Amino acid sequence: MSPRTNWGGNLVYAATGLVEPVSIAELQQLLPTLESPRALGSRHSFSRVADTTGVQVSTASLPRSVEVDSDRSVVRVEGGVRYAELCPALDRAGLALANLASLSHITVAGAVATGTHGSGDDTGSLATQVRALEVVGWDGELRRLGPDHPDLPGAVVSLGRLGVVAALELAVEPSYEVAQTVVEQVPLDRVLADLDAVTALGCSVSLFTTWTSPDVLDQVWVKRRGDRPTSPDPAGALGGRLAEGQRHPIPCVDPAPATEQGGVPGPWWTRLPHFRADHVPSAGREIQSEWLVPRRQAVGAIEELRGMADRLTPVLQVCEIRTVAADDLWLSGAHGTDVVGLHFTWHLDPAAVAAVLPELETRLAPFAARPHWGKVYREGELDPALLYPRWGDWRDLVRRWGASG
Repeated sequence: MSPRTNWGGNLVYAATGLVEPVSIAELQQLLPTLESPRALGSRHSFSRVADTTGVQVSTASLPRSVEVDSDRSVVRVEGGVRYAELCPALDRAGLALANLASLSHITVAGAVATGTHGSGDDTGSLATQVRALEVVGWDGELRRLGPDHPDLPGAVVSLGRLGVVAALELAVEPSYEVAQTVVEQVPLDRVLADLDAVTALGCSVSLFTTWTSPDVLDQVWVKRRGDRPTSPDPAGALGGRLAEGQRHPIPCVDPAPATEQGGVPGPWWTRLPHFRADHVPSAGREIQSEWLVPRRQAVGAIEELRGMADRLTPVLQVCEIRTVAADDLWLSGAHGTDVVGLHFTWHLDPAAVAAVLPELETRLAPFAARPHWGKVYREGELDPALLYPRWGDWRDLVRRWGASG
């Protein structure tokens, strides 16, 4: 078998084999026979969360149906479905999700399992949309956890340790439009003086900087729902200037992959992500890291990044700062507290990234920074029990399910 890599190109999987079942029945028969199995979705994780020394189980050929239940305001999606497939189907039914990640190329199951999120002061991670979960355990048993099941908050962000997700039910709402505006050259001190006012400018607000200038943000992307009250003019509120034309989050990169800007309203699923579903997202060949810090400590954490700007810049393509609302999911980065995500898109240079991580993590440690499970961090330095109050309960859940993955 030729070496297989993740999407970003920073990992060669250690897995000794790959299987691709085509039905849930085949999956149930197959899993008990495999050595150290682990589910593999769209390969958009940059950490080894989807890797194993045994066999990876691809969800690519599993059924991909989307079943809308308008009466219950939920949609049932099977494990291999990507957001790029789900969103148009929902929109045709006049429905929407409350939030989306930066790209819609990822599988729903994989995004949920790693605590992946979009942005919004009042909006939780993608995992908070889950109302029910169907998982084929490593023993081949199909388990369904409904809204009131006590294990659901522990099983949603599961890191793929409980089995292969067969299907999920997600909460939906009536469809809406979003308009996206980009403001450039925003003074950082102005933002930090009232971060709450800045992130309240839209339903989703992203601050982008290369840290080339430690005092100026390159861009601020403000996404506004058409069904919500109008907020202040973004350019005036931020003290920057409106972008003239389309922009990519990474300066000087062709903006063609980016979703439409300029304040032009459009369907929710064509504006909430940063990248179009029919283009390669972000830089394409890259490494990503992210840490989530309690919102009340965000300004201090951002100042720490500014303090090491000269070390970040040579390795960095762009840094994105955004908000996520609190939830009660055991392994979520936003468990129990509103958070601010500090996201880094690095150059595809694993050695250079590894060299900058010790100082970066040391600077963020006093802020109880939780790493995104699907991004690059120093796994050997992490003590999850200190960061996740329900870590022991989750470990008990893994043992109760007899998980070996």
